[in-house]
Amino acid sequence: MSGFFGIAAKEDSVFNLFFGTDYHSHLGARRAGMAVYSPLTGFNRAIHNIENAPFRTKFEKDANTMEGTLGIGCISDFEPQPLMIRSHLGTYAIMTVGKISNIDPIAEKIFKSGHFHFLEMSGGGINATELCAAIINQKEDFVAGIRYAHEIIEGSMTIVIMTTEGIYAARDRMGRTPVSVGYKKDAYCISFESFAYLNLGYTTERELGPGEIVFITPESAETLHKPGEEMKICTFLWVYYGYSSSSYEGIGVEEMRYRCGESLAKNDNVLADNVVGVPDSGVAHAIGYSTASGIPFSRPLIKYTPTWPRSFLSTMQKQRELIARMKMIPVRELIRDKSLLIIDDSIVRGTQLRDTTEFLKQMGAKALHVRPACPPLLYSCKYLNFSRSSTELELITRRVICEIEKDNKDVDLSLYANPDRDEYQEMVSLISKKLKFDSLKYHRLDDMLDSVGLEKEKLCTYCWSGVE
Repeated sequence: MSGFFGIAAKEDSVFNLFFGTDYHSHLGARRAGMAVYSPLTGFNRAIHNIENAPFRTKFEKDANTMEGTLGIGCISDFEPQPLMIRSHLGTYAIMTVGKISNIDPIAEKIFKSGHFHFLEMSGGGINATELCAAIINQKEDFVAGIRYAHEIIEGSMTIVIMTTEGIYAARDRMGRTPVSVGYKKDAYCISFESFAYLNLGYTTERELGPGEIVFITPESAETLHKPGEEMKICTFLWVYYGYSSSSYEGIGVEEMRYRCGESLAKNDNVLADNVVGVPDSGVAHAIGYSTASGIPFSRPLIKYTPTWPRSFLSTMQKQRELIARMKMIPVRELIRDKSLLIIDDSIVRGTQLRDTTEFLKQMGAKALHVRPACPPLLYSCKYLNFSRSSTELELITRRVICEIEKDNKDVDLSLYANPDRDEYQEMVSLISKKLKFDSLKYHRLDDMLDSVGLEKEKLCTYCWSGVE
């Protein structure tokens, strides 16, 4: 996953770009970059590896030496970006958010159309942002090129391009990820997270619609291609990935999580001494559950935030497990002899939550009842780089289903997605046993979607239902 920020202003705005980009650090942890343009000094760009140091420390020197009235910045897990491109369309900087599932066929098509080449990344793959630039360069202008990219890319791709005149911002064709537009006197900005520009003095003008293309200048955000009518925004943005102060389609993340927890409580009758949210995203869900159930909320797990990054962003499973364990500090007095109801945003591989609950048992917890804020994850996302899973068998649900089915051929996963089926109940029971929970109950899909409050046909639920 990646986050982005961009500014078009009449005055130098490098520091605004610096802080706006930094506010997206929760979305990525491997690469980051900023590109700026000044009429006096031209283009300038900096890209750094941020795996072992936060964005701020790596880019402070750059922010003090760069200058520009136009700028774009990106936090990324995979591709180094923004990239600087020179083509028949001119010189420009480009950054993207999303996933291309058909990279190889597109690259092969481009090879056949002329003498092209791509720089391999360290893992041997093609930089998806570079491929997007190559697609766009097939056409005679940026709008036609972006529309062509949206047409042929399988997956999802939001594209931001900075030229000498302004910034093109194009939300992905189905609107799976957000693009928010902010404004203040003599400046406009675009951002993945709408909260990223509030402290910089910007006010939200609007969110782009699916496939909408705008051109940002200091004076305006002009629509060059109207949005489509169909939307499939990722529901997981509210459940987990979005920052607490984020808002998508006018629906606040924190508020949604309160409703989500309340809905969990209304369909539960477990007895517990306290409700506990696994920091950070599980906390708001737990507050909502506590409010609806009357079971007191407590914080026996305190997240040590000054140094530890989000654990899922690490490239190695052992590192993820170490980070998840090291960043959680227990409060023994709130654990010993307590029956705790634990709410996490989701269960993916199960290793981190298993370690957390084992840890709580070692600290003297009497019982641990686990309530994930979303249904069982059965499919890896085809549209966004949410997880580093190389195979769906890394999902604990799929591993358990393999055990149940023995012969894993032609398994009807819809049976395991339906909470009213025996197959679903057997899967949940086995997961609970393997992870050593005292009880496990997932959120129902319809109830979770009701917690969002957006029309259900506008929400993507592929990772839970397998339905596109």
